[in-house]
Amino acid sequence: MSDPFLPYGRQTIEEDDIAAVAEALRADFLTTGPTVARFEAAFAERVGAGHAVACANGTAALHLAMLALGVQPGEAVIAPTTTFLATANCARYVGAEVVFADVDPASGLMTPQTLGEALGRLGGLKLRAVLPVHLRGDAADLPGLAVRAAGAGAVLVEDAAHALGTTAEFGGERETVGDGRHSAMTTFSFHPVKTIATGEGGMVTTNDPDLAERLRRFRSHGMVRPQGDPPWAYEMPQIGFNYRLPDLLCALGLSQLAKLDRFAARRRALADAYGEALADLAPQVQIAASPAWSRPVPHLMTVLIDFAAAGRDRAQVIEALRARGVGSQVHYIPVHRQPYYAARYGALALPGAEAWYSRCLSLPLYPAMTEADVARVATALAAAIVG
Repeated sequence: MSDPFLPYGRQTIEEDDIAAVAEALRADFLTTGPTVARFEAAFAERVGAGHAVACANGTAALHLAMLALGVQPGEAVIAPTTTFLATANCARYVGAEVVFADVDPASGLMTPQTLGEALGRLGGLKLRAVLPVHLRGDAADLPGLAVRAAGAGAVLVEDAAHALGTTAEFGGERETVGDGRHSAMTTFSFHPVKTIATGEGGMVTTNDPDLAERLRRFRSHGMVRPQGDPPWAYEMPQIGFNYRLPDLLCALGLSQLAKLDRFAARRRALADAYGEALADLAPQVQIAASPAWSRPVPHLMTVLIDFAAAGRDRAQVIEALRARGVGSQVHYIPVHRQPYYAARYGALALPGAEAWYSRCLSLPLYPAMTEADVARVATALAAAIVG
């Protein structure tokens, strides 16, 4: 029997998760019900935030954050170009312009320095928000970015789709991604390859009760129920969206959230195993750099490969890995290269992001893997590079 195929990411669904969903199916609510509020409360407590607002997915979370801030057409949002499309697209959903920031070529993270360079390209645009991305699970330099953003009259909105459970130490104090010490809001994703899964799903955390109220309003068509009116009455002062997360998926989310510590420990152990297994492939293969302040829950096991030195291009390595039963992925094509953004903003010189993109490859990482799986991936990668 051949070894099973190892994808780059995979959900971990266990019998108690299935039981939680089955129980929700037997309950009175499939859409919006009491389990939503329970999931939100448990999530807010877990990350140390005052409020958590569940929504349909991570993209919806980012869009809701822009709506809650009241970002307008003609204003600007700065996002790193090394990210998924949604981080930039959320600004365009509300008519704002995107100014792309470069990233550190070793970590893929936006830095205060690359943010400063992006600030110099604002032109006459009013900056409303800066969207640092905690790529791969590593925390960006939140204090440094917040100072730069505040100096430009903007706030941080953290894209933490990769970083549930990640902590960081700034100035001798341990912080949890999502606790809102440096940002107006933090967004999360519960896509199946993320640390916990609800199928599709997202969350926004904030310490501002007014923002939380706006998030809840915008996720449900913009509706409000005026006090003193009949119980069936509702009004729509502003248009919103149907971005609600149903009870059914929140039941799965609650079950998964209870396992976060176990999932986090397993991901960290596998990352350590990769560090040992790939050591012999240096310097041609290096694991992406982790900042000194960051204690990540690794979402991605991204390696940086010197393809030129190996004499093989990335497509050849990916195919050679696949032939040995190992999946991989590229995170990410710089967003400023996408045809839509290239047509809108023209060519940009962002050398850190280009250097990252030219070398990056994400290898399998998910809790059900074993150390033997890691060794198998390392062996396959060595063979793929040697050819």
